[in-house]
Amino acid sequence: MNHWQLKEAVRCLNSGGVIAYPTEAVWGLGCDPYNRQAVQRLLELKRRPEHKGLILVAADESQIEPLLAPLSAAQRQCLRDTWPGPNTWLLPDPKNLVPRWVKGCHSPVAVRVSAHPLVQALCHAYGGPIVSTSANRSAAEPARSKLKVSAYFGSSLDFIIPGELGGLDKPTVIRNIQDMQTIRA
Repeated sequence: MNHWQLKEAVRCLNSGGVIAYPTEAVWGLGCDPYNRQAVQRLLELKRRPEHKGLILVAADESQIEPLLAPLSAAQRQCLRDTWPGPNTWLLPDPKNLVPRWVKGCHSPVAVRVSAHPLVQALCHAYGGPIVSTSANRSAAEPARSKLKVSAYFGSSLDFIIPGELGGLDKPTVIRNIQDMQTIRA
């Protein structure tokens, strides 16, 4: 990804667009989590029901610091031990900092601090976390190539950031920080 591509991706995010980008295991779709129309469009593209919720991906802990405030020291350490990396955690959001249209029918919010250099650069350039969900229609196999992203979505996306996947074979693990239960292995 070059400077122009990064700038264009951020421009798209800021203007309510939906982008595709490579992540640790599969290609992802992303948008501004605080732009309801962008999130609705992303959900429509995926044919995903809003009640299922979405993941936020960040470049580092500072981008999600307000969500970490209610956590105990032990919980924060657990996050630090697994981030950056392929670990998505369900975090409590008692102050409703994350919009309902991102969380779906869930009270916690799903968050990951990515170790993928492209995702980190994107979130740093954007200035905060973005929505991250697999690039596929609901119930279809997630895209593992830019070609497959194009096959799924054609010209419906505002921008596709070129790049390589991070080398994982399957999507990230999802765990709940409150009870340490694994939601997706």
